[in-house]
Amino acid sequence: MTTELTVTTERVDDIPLLVAQIDRLGIGEWVDRHCLAHGNWRGLSLGKVLTVWLAHILSQGDHRLNRVQTWAEQRLQTLEQCIHTPTVALDFSDDRLAVILDKLGDDTTWQALECDLNRHVLRVYDLHPERVRLDSTTVSGYWEVTSEGLFQFGPSKDHRPDLPQVKVMVSALDPLGLPLVTQVVGGQRADDRLYIPAIEQVREGLQQRGLLYIGDVKMSAQETRAFLVAGGDYYLSPLSQRQVPESAMDDYLAPVWTHQQPLEQVTRMEADGTRTLLAEGFEATATLSVALAGQSVAWTERRLVLRSIAQAEVQQAALEQRLTKASAALAECNVYKRGKKRHTEIAPVRQKAGALLAQHRVNGLLHVAYELGEIKTPKGALRPMVMVRVTRDEDAIQALKERMGWRVYVTNQSPQQLSLADAVGAYRAEYLVERNFTRLKGRPLTLRPVYLTDEQRVTGLVRLLSLGLRVLTALEFTVRQQLAQAGTVLTGLYPGNPKRATARPTAERLLEAFDNITLSIITAGTQAHYHLTSLTQLQQRVLSLLDFKKHPYLSLMAGISNSPPE
Repeated sequence: MTTELTVTTERVDDIPLLVAQIDRLGIGEWVDRHCLAHGNWRGLSLGKVLTVWLAHILSQGDHRLNRVQTWAEQRLQTLEQCIHTPTVALDFSDDRLAVILDKLGDDTTWQALECDLNRHVLRVYDLHPERVRLDSTTVSGYWEVTSEGLFQFGPSKDHRPDLPQVKVMVSALDPLGLPLVTQVVGGQRADDRLYIPAIEQVREGLQQRGLLYIGDVKMSAQETRAFLVAGGDYYLSPLSQRQVPESAMDDYLAPVWTHQQPLEQVTRMEADGTRTLLAEGFEATATLSVALAGQSVAWTERRLVLRSIAQAEVQQAALEQRLTKASAALAECNVYKRGKKRHTEIAPVRQKAGALLAQHRVNGLLHVAYELGEIKTPKGALRPMVMVRVTRDEDAIQALKERMGWRVYVTNQSPQQLSLADAVGAYRAEYLVERNFTRLKGRPLTLRPVYLTDEQRVTGLVRLLSLGLRVLTALEFTVRQQLAQAGTVLTGLYPGNPKRATARPTAERLLEAFDNITLSIITAGTQAHYHLTSLTQLQQRVLSLLDFKKHPYLSLMAGISNSPPE
């Protein structure tokens, strides 16, 4: 008598690692504490469902609700062992996932959850906050616009002004880029009005003052700066051209041109031992007094007048391109050909030249002279025609180039706490929060395109994906920190170049290293045998760097019995 063998294979990949990381952050636990399920809810808790859903999003790069149930059905044994709870595919139906979005979309619930989660993460990773970065982005979609709704037209950072959008404000903790506060507001809202509410939520979540808040030019509104000063915090942001017009900038730079103002140079040490000049500048001070909530807030701030070398070079190169294009366009005025009008009076030629100078923004930099000459027609005859002669005003061009790259930054932190060089480094690291937006709207979180149309659920989805940002950021931070402490590097992360080493691997690369791990289930009668793909040296090294309390993949196998799966 023969016994029929049945072989079933589940794709395990990075799921155990992701679930372990989500559990380390306590995301599922805090969701269960703050998001109460309906009395008729059966099966996995909201926190367990969210944990698996988040692992699906990060592993598959797909946030669509209707894809999770089928995905879970194909790896039930893996999921059961990862979350230590009996599981069925219906636990992840789109209706149940929609309930989670409704819960996360509730402002009161989310703010309480986010505050407790922040405190928990700070304890787990023993973080000591010093700097917080704030910035916003927009997410466009094919939504219906209502007068008081969330979906509105506004200035689009996705370059889609034809589509309604929502605006997402993120506050992130240095040096991880770990999201602390995620706000979802109407797409028409101005950025400068979003900073104070975000700062209030950061203060509530961290229960700490004396932090340095870093933001772009929209954070430099006087009201926002006064709010930070009144609350015992610090700020660093650039001033806008409206706050520092050309005349004011000329006043700042006048002592530089006369060599009365020495410049401090900010450099960076390169790998080959040489130093690269990043910026140069000097400091000034200003006394401010702003009425805030009926009270006067007065303080003295430092104004850092800085010239970015890289930005100046880019602007100068762009200027030369404009000058070249304008000169070429003006030279075309001297060409006579079929279909082109031949001018014998100076006025229309001067008007055309003026339009070209304005179009290329080189007024005052190119001098145009006009004279009546003769030009040979295609048939060889001489005809009168106004000719133009273009010369460069090198003194004006050089003066403009010297003004390029200069910008005024403001801070109320003392030079002992934040030197001029430190301020340059702090602001140049603004990419940390921008990187969050890249991950949020691209892979692996793939917020765009948004398939949901309900406003509360769209809000809940953005907040859910911000939890995914926390998972990626914390995972990446842990590995980089361990490598830095050991003074070692990681190899094998780059396909096609296995010897390439890095001390700063990305979370995406780390997760990709766990592709193609499978769990095979061989069933013979009443007996089942399980086999998990052996982990490579790279995978074992990554897991050792992450230093989980329990090995995610060994725990997966340890919890499996010899009984065949139901």
